[in-house]
Amino acid sequence: MFVMFECMETSLRNGRRATFAFFLLNGFLMGMWIVHIPVVERHTGIGHAELGRLLLLLGAGAFLGMRLAGPLTDRLGARRVLPASAALCGAAVVLPGLADGAPALGAALLLLGIGNGTLDVSMNAHAVEVERGYDRPLMSAFHAAFSVGGVLAALAGALVLDRGWSPAAVLGATAAGSLVVTACTTRLLLPHAPAHTPSDPTPSDPAAIGPLTTGPVTTVRPTASPRRIRILAALAFLLMLCEGVANDWSTPHLRDVLGAPAGTAALAYGAFATAMTAGRMLADRVAGRVGPAAVLRAGSAVAAAGLALAALAPNVPAALTGWAVLGAGLSGCVPQLFSAAGHADPAAAGANVARVAGLGYLGMLAGPAVIGPLTHLVPLGPALLLPVVLCLVVSAASGVLAPGRPSRTA
Repeated sequence: MFVMFECMETSLRNGRRATFAFFLLNGFLMGMWIVHIPVVERHTGIGHAELGRLLLLLGAGAFLGMRLAGPLTDRLGARRVLPASAALCGAAVVLPGLADGAPALGAALLLLGIGNGTLDVSMNAHAVEVERGYDRPLMSAFHAAFSVGGVLAALAGALVLDRGWSPAAVLGATAAGSLVVTACTTRLLLPHAPAHTPSDPTPSDPAAIGPLTTGPVTTVRPTASPRRIRILAALAFLLMLCEGVANDWSTPHLRDVLGAPAGTAALAYGAFATAMTAGRMLADRVAGRVGPAAVLRAGSAVAAAGLALAALAPNVPAALTGWAVLGAGLSGCVPQLFSAAGHADPAAAGANVARVAGLGYLGMLAGPAVIGPLTHLVPLGPALLLPVVLCLVVSAASGVLAPGRPSRTA
């Protein structure tokens, strides 16, 4: 019995390390593509407007990949789907660097989006399995690893771009490295176990337990009603819309509204991203103490206050503070929604995570698109108050995370 218990603990530790590795890898892959966007745009000879249209294919591919990965992960297990998704995303990242025109770039972005979408869902589904085994919140830390991967990509991309390396060579090396990381990390993933078998307790049985539990047994209760999953997805849409606004409009806000120089304006996104990464590293401990509903309620309220400060800021320091507070507030919110969707029904964890992540991803794409036309009616500063209202809506609806929380039995 002791040997079996020790093996289970080792398996969980390895699964946790592997999950961190895949989140970090995903952030690095997408970050390397992002820093090469201007170079690829010049190489293919397209303009900003055409690039914007082609980037919609990236979003469409990601949404399609998420919808496909959910049922596949439930049927085959994250141990099989996650390495295949990572390999697809890693191999596809080189394709934009090889594109010589708009049609080729569009096809490349569609495949990269599919790879990113399948990787996103499968790694989050595996994270839910690891979290269930540890019987404590871990999702925010995994999402922090994704952010760290993006930071590392920005640093590496700046280095190679300064040296004038071609995007094909850099993205090709990135693809090769990602395949090596995938091959080395796959063996650490948790063994796939079905959520239940005919001889096991079903998810509707209060005695049903999650796999690979090393501490107190986690009771899984049937809370995966379609209505609840739709609410979680809607909240993810609103929160990630606000995140998309910060990604695309924080720098223009400082530059165009407050007249900051280009270098100073870039600090707005840096403050937001840094605060979000730091917040995700701490959010799991907070969620373990006060519960996910409290994290969502307080975090979205803090995010609303930060964005309001940024939108109404009279000077650059106040605006930078506002964008940082927004990042800190949002940091722990979306991981709570992903975790709740995955734990709602172990037999459909992948599909539920795909629904929440898919609609959330559409929100991130919609954020910049919503603010742009709004600036034709009001200045950019007041336009940023719309996401403030959305954050307050999420805070008011945070009680959706309170029902169905896992309880512990001896």
